[in-house]
Amino acid sequence: MEKIIVKGVKKLDGEVNISCAKNSVLPIIAATILCPQDITITNTPILEDVEVICTLLSQLNCNVNFSKVNNDLTINTSNLNPVDASTDLIRKMRASFLIMGPMLSRFGYCKLSLPGGCNIGSRPIDLHLKGFKALGADVNIGHGFVEVKANKLTGNRIYLDFPSVGATENILTASVLANGTTIIENAAEEPEIEDLAKFLNSMGANIEGAGRGKITIHGVKELKGIKYTPIYDRIEAGTFMIAAAITNSIIKINGINEEHLRPVIEKLKECGLKFEKVGNQSIIVDGREKKKAVDIKTLPYPGFPTDMQSQIMSLLCLTNGISIITETIFENRFMHVTELVRMGANIKIDGRTAIIEGVSKLTGAKVKATDLRAGAAMILAGLAAEGETEISDIYHIDRGYVNIEEKFRNLGAEIYRINV
Repeated sequence: MEKIIVKGVKKLDGEVNISCAKNSVLPIIAATILCPQDITITNTPILEDVEVICTLLSQLNCNVNFSKVNNDLTINTSNLNPVDASTDLIRKMRASFLIMGPMLSRFGYCKLSLPGGCNIGSRPIDLHLKGFKALGADVNIGHGFVEVKANKLTGNRIYLDFPSVGATENILTASVLANGTTIIENAAEEPEIEDLAKFLNSMGANIEGAGRGKITIHGVKELKGIKYTPIYDRIEAGTFMIAAAITNSIIKINGINEEHLRPVIEKLKECGLKFEKVGNQSIIVDGREKKKAVDIKTLPYPGFPTDMQSQIMSLLCLTNGISIITETIFENRFMHVTELVRMGANIKIDGRTAIIEGVSKLTGAKVKATDLRAGAAMILAGLAAEGETEISDIYHIDRGYVNIEEKFRNLGAEIYRINV
């Protein structure tokens, strides 16, 4: 079993290069099923989740090649076998379920086990299935599996009760080759949705409005192979912003779109950070000023992202005053609180609200990564804590951060991985 060891307290300095977004790359990989030609995804992040979905496609008889020289991932799905996908792989990663929309669109059939992923709360697939039904598919839910089939999908108007990212992506990819026009209302507006649509349009799809809540998809007959570079990972960039804050340091972050992180940046400014834009894709974060308590409510984009809630909580543990975090997206996303308390944090939970009273210091302890973003929060807390922090269950972290220890070491942190 591997663990990450972090030794604080040290100031960081230097610059970090952000990887392409996991939450953009995964649906793009799934969408390659729509086109039986070579598709190359450049600058692909080497992550556990990426490996899982690539293995899944390989098991379905797709040709998947990864170049370690330039991180180009080339996929050809011309020989894809539309049979039941690996139960273990689907349960291992929720994003594997995103192959259902493309499979249904191209083959008119897909049967998958119900998806897994981080245990951060209920993430039902009812909105996915509602969309498939509206497009003309028959849906059958059995013991631990879901089966969808249709002779030919037909465009329709679909209203999502909640702007689910996964449902928006699955319905979007299912609609690309459907007859007629599909309109998705109350669609998710995340930058990763816009990136998926841009990728599909580059292949010959006809999609309008992605990223604005109402997406219109005019069905096309076929798509063509392309080379595409996904957007940078806004959550990784936000994590390093908080690293600057929690260590009272200055860090230059390369590979960032400020607008994608506007709610995070504004909250961090309110907390006391300073930002300086450098060129089109870089920003200098100055976290040396005294930090103030802030209140945060997670919301669908463009609100404050739930994927940044754990990390900013680590910072707020060390600010003066009382901060309140309200989690509206996932009901079980405070599992990291127990771990922070082990390190000396003063946090009380009341339903979906966390009340954080800042303390003068955190102390290193043995903690665990209860989920992907909680793992990043433990690293951040360890960077600011006195003594040594030992983090277990780090396979969660490897699902979403590329070479995170190396990136922090390059900034001057004392962090390393051990086998025990």
